[in-house]
Amino acid sequence: MSTTPPVLAAELAQAWADIQRYHPELPDLAAPESLIGESSSACGAELSFERLLHEAVHGIAAARGVRDTSRAGRYHNRRFLAIAEEMGLDHAEEPHASSGFSLVTLNAEARRRYRPTIERLQRALRAHTVATAADTKRSFRGPAARHGSSGGGVRVKAVCDCGRNVRVVPSVLAQAPIVCGGCMKPFRIPEVAVAAAAS
Repeated sequence: MSTTPPVLAAELAQAWADIQRYHPELPDLAAPESLIGESSSACGAELSFERLLHEAVHGIAAARGVRDTSRAGRYHNRRFLAIAEEMGLDHAEEPHASSGFSLVTLNAEARRRYRPTIERLQRALRAHTVATAADTKRSFRGPAARHGSSGGGVRVKAVCDCGRNVRVVPSVLAQAPIVCGGCMKPFRIPEVAVAAAAS
C-alpha cells in the first residue's frame, strides 16, 4: 500500500462516502487533505474514523441549517448531540465545561456497521504514520519548513489560477497538493502571505 498523503486522502474520502450511504443528506467532503496533519481541535486531535464521523455530524448540521456549536466552534451543544446520536455516537451525560458534547464515541451498532471501513482506514493511518515517522531532516518538507512555519493550526489564504481561495494550514498544503474543483489547478500560498507568516 502506498503511504503518500494523496492515498490517505483517498481513504478518508472513501470512508466519508461509506458514511453517506447511511446518511445521504451528508454533503461531500470538500478537502480530505485538510484533516491530515491537524494538530488540535475541539472535535478531537487524533485522526480516526470516530473523528471522521464526528466531522460528519457537523456536515449534516450544516446541510440542515442547524447551529450545532458556539464559542467559535469549541462548544458543541445539544443540537450537535441529537445529530450525533442519530449517527451512532454516544456521549457523556453532562457536557464538558468548555467543549460541551464534543467528546463522543462510537456505539456498538455503529462499530459493527462500519467495521470494514474502520479497519481499512486504520491500515491507511498506520501506513501514513510509519511513512511520516521515517521522515528525516534531509527530506523536502515544502513551504511550511522553508519559511519557518510550524503549521501549528494557523491558516493562511491559498489561491488557485481561477481566483478561488481557501484557508489552509501551510504544513497540510506541503504534504500534498489541494486541487481546485473549478480550474483543476493546485492551490498555492502567495509569496506575500508566506513572507508575512514568517516574520
